[in-house]
Amino acid sequence: MNAQTKKVVIYSTPGCSYCRLAKEFFGQNQIEYQDHNVATDAARRQDMINKSGQMGVPVIAISDPAGANEEIVIGFDEPHLRQLLGR
Repeated sequence: MNAQTKKVVIYSTPGCSYCRLAKEFFGQNQIEYQDHNVATDAARRQDMINKSGQMGVPVIAISDPAGANEEIVIGFDEPHLRQLLGR
């Protein structure tokens, strides 16, 4: 499965430098992603905590388009993201 067939969701906050680096990485690699601002969206913040077990950002969820086979990346781990996205 290549990056174009994967669903990418990032849970972030506006002031987070690692969140910004992750979004820049996605942009540079033409990877579409959905961004959830957990500073203002309590429901998405709870989703993030349920998925990762923590409150730190970024939390990046990568799955197939239907949302199955989800992998969670905590922080901006570029080598791991490249591996999961085939980049």
